[in-house]
Amino acid sequence: MSRENDILKKYEDELNLKQLQIKSLLTITQAINDNVSAEGLFNMYKSFLSWEMGVQKMALFVNESDDWKCTVAVDYEEGQLREEIITELLKYKRLHTIKDDDLDIIKQFDIIIPVYHKDTPIAYAVIGGIKDKEDIYNKIQFITTITNIIAVAIENKRLFNKQIIQERYKKELELASQVQKMLIPENLPTGDSYELSGIYKPHLNVGGDYFDYFRFSETRFAFCIADVSGKGVAAALLMANFQAVLQSLIYQYRDLETFVFALNQSVNRITQSDKYITLFIADVDTKQRKLKYINAGHFPPLLYTGNKIHELTKGSTIIGAFDTLPDIELGEINLEGESLILSFTDGLTDLKNNNGELFNEERIKNYLSKERDKSAEAFNNGLMEELDIFKGDSEYPDDIAILTCKIYDN
Repeated sequence: MSRENDILKKYEDELNLKQLQIKSLLTITQAINDNVSAEGLFNMYKSFLSWEMGVQKMALFVNESDDWKCTVAVDYEEGQLREEIITELLKYKRLHTIKDDDLDIIKQFDIIIPVYHKDTPIAYAVIGGIKDKEDIYNKIQFITTITNIIAVAIENKRLFNKQIIQERYKKELELASQVQKMLIPENLPTGDSYELSGIYKPHLNVGGDYFDYFRFSETRFAFCIADVSGKGVAAALLMANFQAVLQSLIYQYRDLETFVFALNQSVNRITQSDKYITLFIADVDTKQRKLKYINAGHFPPLLYTGNKIHELTKGSTIIGAFDTLPDIELGEINLEGESLILSFTDGLTDLKNNNGELFNEERIKNYLSKERDKSAEAFNNGLMEELDIFKGDSEYPDDIAILTCKIYDN
């Protein structure tokens, strides 16, 4: 009769274990379906192992974007040994029972449970000290199942969140690109005495470069080129604010010094010195044959006039970084005969070929000297052909904006 009781008790214990396992599995599955947080799932996993499976020591390591973290543990302190234990765990692709000849760093546990997604490890559970050794194989198998369910659920959460971030970033890029397309003028003017032509190549469809023009009369106009710090929506919104302020102020102040002074104050109020803008602005009078300009921290444009190249460097520091610009120096040059002004952003000089050589200022000056007699549009078309040949298979590393102004000798 005693033997029959023992057999009956064994079946009852097995049935209770199965019921416990089914209940735990349903509870965890329901939690996953209810989108319980990662922290909540980890706590459920810890509670299940310690209270229901009688695990006295455990740790769960999860791979979060190639950074392994111990997310939950029982009677285990990670200390300074995380890298060493992770290096050892990564050797295993299947359930491993720890043996006497294993490294000391993992001998504090009994089994290693790896969880893989395709060929990539996403989690490792190390388990030790299961109190009740009866039906230990069945318990380990179920612990392995629960570990896989939890780890895969957490990985799916991570991938889903990553996808949401990527979609949000994609939408931001699309919005920024739309904003920029509205701000960059599609058609630049051509008069009897001058011609403007622009090139705009944003990097990854979103850039911080900007150019514009302003017509005062048949013989007097202004143009500018700028580079807004930052990328994406933030840079696009700053550019939109900058354009609105610039368009408003340029017709209020006819002298460039006062205009740039007021522009800096307005941009500084918007950015609170957190962002800045480099700017070159020129005022051209084709009747008086005079160029006035201010360079506010921008890469110096090049002026070809009177058989000589001038670097347009006079001006001030960057726009928006300071409450007040310390000094503003107006540049003035008389135009002799046909003249050409080439302004650009630093994406042009950052361009490299397959040999790692830069399209530097010397190359730009050589092209300007050789092609100065062309119209502004023909000059730019030829420059783009030159750039494509120079870079070969290399990508454009940054935004490129080029604004060319040809002044005829009428």
